[in-house]
Amino acid sequence: MEIELTTENFDDEVLASDVPVLVDFWADWCVPCKMIAPILADFAKEYNGRLRVGRLDVDAHGEIAARYNIVSIPTLLLFRDGESRDQHVGAVPRETLQAFIEPHLS
Repeated sequence: MEIELTTENFDDEVLASDVPVLVDFWADWCVPCKMIAPILADFAKEYNGRLRVGRLDVDAHGEIAARYNIVSIPTLLLFRDGESRDQHVGAVPRETLQAFIEPHLS
């Protein structure tokens, strides 16, 4: 299950998580964001218990996007142990996103 992230729950859901968290910085008007959304929803189910997938609307929660210097969307940040460990920008095929995630799932 994907998590809808907000300014209010970001620290608890992402930074305090005991498993890696993939955060999708997106906006409703962003076509590439909509292209990867089904892939991320699949990952949330496929990696359940090993990875959490969260979505943060940059228009509604811009202060979090600013905290992590998000300037293009979609941007995916992979958090582990309360820190941003890796970043991917743009829409790419499922295989590319899977290759981005898997090294962080040890």
